[in-house]
Amino acid sequence: MFQSVNPATGAAGTPIPEMTAADVEARLALAAATYRDWRCTDLAARSVLLERIADVFAANADRLAEIATREMGKTLKSSLAEVHKCVGGFRYYAKAGPAMLADLPVSIASGTARQTWLPIGPVLAVMPWNFPYWQVVRFLAPTIMAGNVGLLKHASLTQGVAAAIEEMVLAAGAPPGLFQNLAIRAGAVESVILDPRVAAVTLTGSEDAGSRVAEVAGRVLKKVVLELGGSDPFIVMPSADLDAAVPAAVAARLQNAGQSCICGKRMIVHADIYDVFQARFVAAMAAATVGDPMDPANDIGPLSSVEQRATVVEQLARFQAAGATLIGGEALAGAGAYLTPGVLTNVPVDHPIAQEEVFGPVAMLFKVADINAAIALANATPFGLGSSVWTCDQGEQARFVRDIEAGMTAINQVLVSANEMAFGGIKRSGHGRELGPWGLHEFMNLKTVLGI
Repeated sequence: MFQSVNPATGAAGTPIPEMTAADVEARLALAAATYRDWRCTDLAARSVLLERIADVFAANADRLAEIATREMGKTLKSSLAEVHKCVGGFRYYAKAGPAMLADLPVSIASGTARQTWLPIGPVLAVMPWNFPYWQVVRFLAPTIMAGNVGLLKHASLTQGVAAAIEEMVLAAGAPPGLFQNLAIRAGAVESVILDPRVAAVTLTGSEDAGSRVAEVAGRVLKKVVLELGGSDPFIVMPSADLDAAVPAAVAARLQNAGQSCICGKRMIVHADIYDVFQARFVAAMAAATVGDPMDPANDIGPLSSVEQRATVVEQLARFQAAGATLIGGEALAGAGAYLTPGVLTNVPVDHPIAQEEVFGPVAMLFKVADINAAIALANATPFGLGSSVWTCDQGEQARFVRDIEAGMTAINQVLVSANEMAFGGIKRSGHGRELGPWGLHEFMNLKTVLGI
């Protein structure tokens, strides 16, 4: 039985039964049967369904948002924004998807040829709790447009969200089996990956989870897309507009109570402006309001669970033991997994802890002498997901784009995901891309056709 706990209050949610092996087998069989039909539907029919799913999500936005907030603690306004982002994701692929799947004519010396995009089968998604709707939709929308079918293993914390997504898809008129939630534990994922009816796997989560999923998929030569951790640099140079950079740094670090892979975590600031930036940043972090996520006046709610808070608190103690200074970052007494925003200074750059990802509302703050030192420190991590750089110098902008080892770089803005852009990282942040045409094509067969 899955039992969610509201991290704001400690109250238990509605229990959700765990599926048996027989339940999973029935869903795999249905997925395989549905795929045989869905793969033959025309693109217009797929677009119509995606628009209907978007309509159902929009009509149920308030209820969907409340489920997420109760299960993992993000503010209700953030949950609502996430649901509406999902609406946009479905509509994007409904409108833009067909053109992405047009045949590609090829001119060859021996005659004519073309390349055509074809689906490959059921795709398993292993998804986390931090963006419980959006992480699923950025896999699901292209899956439907591609002619594949989807299976979801969601986080234990957000099984109510998982059930709600399946409910929305069915309410929109999708054939049974087009998208199914598998209410299973992590230990049951291996057998699903190994099942010959599953064609591929996509995972968003930790390095450890990604490594295990990739190892299992590798045994049966199945493709995987992995979006793993990040310890994104947020670099501020002397020419930056601090009136814009400081609030952006706060917003980036406090997004989802700091529980976002692509939010800035390591603030790397040029020595010439370090003292001014530090004073303003520390004050702005301390001014953020922490409390009931249902109250729109609050900036952040609790962490996803008391266990997650304990993990962050233990990590902060290790930072301090290594010589860092912690400003704020205190666990609040009483019910709920609340942690105040914090800033770590004097973090020893040559200590292994400086490479870690802090998955909570606490930033690391570093001082660097020049652009070379900024780039070296930005790359001194096993992660390579995103980055944000603040400079009005075009030469510096070009250097950062070229030399920062990451899948994404934002210039003078907070890094975000968008339907039109490729999303993903390098190094230990994973491989493959989501969103845009790249996410649509990841799990498709680009078949070469000769003679016609």
